[in-house]
Amino acid sequence: MNKHSRQPLMRPTTQAAEGVPRLSWTLAEFERLAEVGILTEEDRVELIGGELIPMSPKGRRHEVVRGALLNWLRRNLPTEFDLHAEPGWRAGGTEYVEPDLLVGPAGCDPTSVPTDAVALVIEVAVSSLGVDRTAKARRCASVGVRDYWVVNAKTLEARVHREPSANGYVSVVDFAPGDVLAFLLIPSLTLKLADLGLG
Repeated sequence: MNKHSRQPLMRPTTQAAEGVPRLSWTLAEFERLAEVGILTEEDRVELIGGELIPMSPKGRRHEVVRGALLNWLRRNLPTEFDLHAEPGWRAGGTEYVEPDLLVGPAGCDPTSVPTDAVALVIEVAVSSLGVDRTAKARRCASVGVRDYWVVNAKTLEARVHREPSANGYVSVVDFAPGDVLAFLLIPSLTLKLADLGLG
């Protein structure tokens, strides 16, 4: 008889707020779920911190605000940048997220823009405001996104996150709709959300 019993392979876990451990998923495993048809585009799931997170349904106000931002950025971005709407971005090679808007270098594959090349990530939020300001902000900081905005679609207030660290963003500043938003990595651009004409 073999004296050395085989140890079970322990899968990494995550831990939800209620303290219950959950199995942790890798990006490769997540992509395999899509390849074999377990997850489809209709499922609208992101991989954040090893957990499969369902995305909130998009309401009318979310789409109106996101569309206005998308159109403004398309008209105003310098030619050395591309704008991507809801790309299946493999952030840092470990996460799968679909940010509302991602600005990266022109010609770059939107699914694998290196985090140090990302000029801006914008999330437009109504029901997902809490997640976008906490879990998603922490993950964007952990992979090194230097300019991360969360726009409240109802109020047009923006929370701008900068100076990423392993523990989150060092700088988190709230802006009213009439305040000037400066683009950290595109200094030629400024925007007032109130000027989008959304009321």
